Amino acid sequence: MIDIIATPRHFAVLLILVTLGTMGTALISQFFFGFDPCVLCVYQRIPYGVLAILGVYALLMAGRGPVHGIALLAALSFAVGAGIAFYHVGVEQQWWLSAAPCGGGLDTSASNSDFLAALQQKPEKSCGDIDWTLFGISMATYNFVLSTVMTVLCLAVWPCLKRSEKA
Repeated sequence: MIDIIATPRHFAVLLILVTLGTMGTALISQFFFGFDPCVLCVYQRIPYGVLAILGVYALLMAGRGPVHGIALLAALSFAVGAGIAFYHVGVEQQWWLSAAPCGGGLDTSASNSDFLAALQQKPEKSCGDIDWTLFGISMATYNFVLSTVMTVLCLAVWPCLKRSEKA
């Protein structure tokens, strides 16, 4: 399997497809199904933005220059994404409290007018709330598994890309 994606062009396309699939799923669930993301959900999207840039760069560089370093940067981005997703799963499962500002907070020093204005606003979504599951597994858990698998895959592809560029 590694040999299939061990060419620079195939690796770049894989990065782009994974990014498009993941971000597409997140955006469709938000804008078409009304699942508002919490702060940690939004944080989980940041590594995919980096991966999109890396994928496009790798596609442009395929056959013109070394791409094996992109595999290491992609592995790092996926690992960061896996870390954020794992943290989010921990908040969802109440293994720990979130350090991120995930709703529920109220400024006790606010004036009456500030309090009334806050009541008119839509509250931030709590990071511990799970909007949707498939087979009892949340989107954050699926993201953790995908990001972990992709981290390992990028690390496995790296030496293959390096060898193919020397040939």
